[in-house]
Amino acid sequence: MNLKQTLFVVVTILLSVACTVKKTGELDMDQALKYCHVQVVRTLSEIGTADSIPRNILKDQTRWNLVPVSVTEWTVGFWPGILWYDYENTKDEKIKKQAVRFTELLDTITRQPAYDHDIGFQIFTSYGNAYRLTGKEQYKDALLRSANTLATLFNAKVGTILSWPREVKARHWPHNTIMDNMLNLELLFWAAKNGGGSYLYDIAVSHATTTMKNQFRPDYSCYHVAIYDTIDGHFIKGVTHQGYSDNSMWARGQAWAIYGFTMVYRETKDPVFLRFVEKVTDVYLRRLPADHVPYWDFDTPDIPNAPKDASAAAIVASALLDLSQLEDKAVLAKKYEQAAIDMLTSLTNNYQGGKEKPSFLLHSTGHFPNHSEIDVAINYADYYYLEALTRLKRLGSHNFVPN
Repeated sequence: MNLKQTLFVVVTILLSVACTVKKTGELDMDQALKYCHVQVVRTLSEIGTADSIPRNILKDQTRWNLVPVSVTEWTVGFWPGILWYDYENTKDEKIKKQAVRFTELLDTITRQPAYDHDIGFQIFTSYGNAYRLTGKEQYKDALLRSANTLATLFNAKVGTILSWPREVKARHWPHNTIMDNMLNLELLFWAAKNGGGSYLYDIAVSHATTTMKNQFRPDYSCYHVAIYDTIDGHFIKGVTHQGYSDNSMWARGQAWAIYGFTMVYRETKDPVFLRFVEKVTDVYLRRLPADHVPYWDFDTPDIPNAPKDASAAAIVASALLDLSQLEDKAVLAKKYEQAAIDMLTSLTNNYQGGKEKPSFLLHSTGHFPNHSEIDVAINYADYYYLEALTRLKRLGSHNFVPN
């Protein structure tokens, strides 16, 4: 057999083991992490020497669609981030070498003016994990450059970071802030602690505070997009871009809110943010379907026939494991940890790519109103799934029994 045939046989054997689900229905974290490593090896074999990033696998496909590294491609940081998490768990030097290669492909992004808020997604998932695991000064410098670039989008009159400069004229959204932007604040918090200046911390807190005040409905579900006036900074209205309607609860938007405000509490220790994220989490958990993985929008009228969004479940699972360690109420801490375990168990047992595809997960929804990436495998679902498993590993146990 040649090398490719040998690799195929090895991967097939490993997958038959990795995809085995315990009869008790419990989540075997170690086995799930081994499965992720197998899928990483499959993907690296598929990519070969290409300097492109795996983004998605459509419903009728079995191979990754690759995208070039560009400031306009918001997902390019997730693949190198996946490699860093896999290296953290396996200590495989071959994986580390690939993590370095794909991370450093993004260097050009750190040296360009801000295209939009996504520089946080692109650079903190890649260079952030790279610096955390290696301590290399060049990675720190890239993070600091990127934080300063992101800060140029801050509007002091409004109090938030402009998310999409391109939509100011296209949609007549004078100053727009999307809920996804909450995750980019982590880059600013990190930079403020690592030589970037206290003003970056102040920007992050201002953004979170203004978003908390304006971008949520009375039931604590969130608007995807907040529109502000640039003259006096007042909130004009909340709308959607990727949800079912302006007043619906778009699943991934609510996931971004849970993750983002959990992180803001971790960085500020301000109990206002903790009490707030509890409410934002509660409305999400109360409305989940039985398998703990949401439909793409909680209010789409075609439930239960609507597409699911595994990416939202992975994001929330990771966030809740973090929140469970921060929560000052023991009952809620246990509730959030158990909810995360239930989500990860469901994703592991029912949503894995397995032998069919080299992704970790299937059944994510990217941009339903735009008829884009519906019921697909997608790189950010895989990133947050592996991050959640890694966070679970840090809790010190191996087998977890869902409710």
